[in-house]
Amino acid sequence: MKKSRVVIILISLIVLILSNVGYADAGGDVYVVPIKGEINKATYNFLNNTMSKLIKENPAAIIFEIDTYGGLINEAEKIKSLIMSSSIPTISYVNSKAESAGVLITIASEKVVMANSATIGSAETIPNTEKVLSMWRGLLRDTAQYRNRNPEVIEAMADKDIEIEGLVTKGKLVNLTSSEAVQYGIADLATDSYRDILDYFNLDNANIQRIDEGLQVKLAKYISNPYISSLLLTLGFVGLVIEILTPGFGIGGTISIIGFGLYFGGNILAGNSHWTSLVLFVTGLILLVIEAIMPGFGLPGISGIILVIVGTVLAMDSLGVALFSLSIAIIITTIVTIILIKMGFKSKMLNKIVLDTEHKDEKGYLSVDSMNEYIDKEGISITELRPAGFIEIEGMKLDALSDGGFIPKNTTIKVVRVEGSKIFVRRL
Repeated sequence: MKKSRVVIILISLIVLILSNVGYADAGGDVYVVPIKGEINKATYNFLNNTMSKLIKENPAAIIFEIDTYGGLINEAEKIKSLIMSSSIPTISYVNSKAESAGVLITIASEKVVMANSATIGSAETIPNTEKVLSMWRGLLRDTAQYRNRNPEVIEAMADKDIEIEGLVTKGKLVNLTSSEAVQYGIADLATDSYRDILDYFNLDNANIQRIDEGLQVKLAKYISNPYISSLLLTLGFVGLVIEILTPGFGIGGTISIIGFGLYFGGNILAGNSHWTSLVLFVTGLILLVIEAIMPGFGLPGISGIILVIVGTVLAMDSLGVALFSLSIAIIITTIVTIILIKMGFKSKMLNKIVLDTEHKDEKGYLSVDSMNEYIDKEGISITELRPAGFIEIEGMKLDALSDGGFIPKNTTIKVVRVEGSKIFVRRL
């Protein structure tokens, strides 16, 4: 009996130790890695590079400091896989909000902590089609089950048709406060102190090291946003049009260079594309300039348009987003071009291929010989006028039109008016 009690006590102690939420102190530092702003490819590249470097430091744990409204699902899934495959102990710390794709990233870590004023939830997809939602729910449920989180509550953050008594009614998405997240098994702890986090997970001997995103990463994340990319692309094309329509190099060319430079540079830094897209785009512009100099429209022009479009599309990670951005840029650029032309902006390049010279009568330019000298003069019809025919005035044979019906041959006539090269006569 005594041996049995000892065994029971030992088993109880082992279970208690294994159920402890903390980590054994590995003796290394704890690194805080930010996950802020939109979740996109730049976010994934930053985390992938950072975690690859941290493995060499043998850290005690990584704390992902999360503050995001969400972003791209495919990038969130890649970040989730990156965290879950890590050999380093991971803690998600939501210090403000974790919404949409941020929910998946948060529950991917082994441990979850919420700041006292933080929230988590509202993970509905856009577009909210049955196919996309079903895939997203399955991804959330699988991750929640793997990390021993409440899968029903997690799914209710994405699907408003799920009803949980006492928490959410049908037609509403779940969004939890820090205390609710702990209550419903989504978070392990609610605190505003990093020291509390270290103490709670038995990492009290570790030092905290912060990892900053850096200006390059922040710029890449910001510019790779589809809406910002559309704006930059539009500025590039509009600036190019202004530069073409105004003499010399000025504000239009500067705006164009800045717009295109930030568009391609940001997407290259974000990892959405490589230098190939920029090379194709610049080559296309050069071909379009060559086409503008040469008469007609041929192979350089067609090739230039194709290369500009291909280079622009390849610069972004998503074909749909790229086509949307390009369409918006083309529409706005067309409108601006029409407005500028109506305001009187003219291009020297366009003047070379468009005939705009005017020869006016008052300046002595006439398209035909003037017949005004024959007004009120008399002559004779040398053919019948039905109503057209020939007349003779002062020995000159002229074409004429009857102004008063049929005029027989050899009838005396008088010129009553002249319209350009047309002579109108009446019988006397």
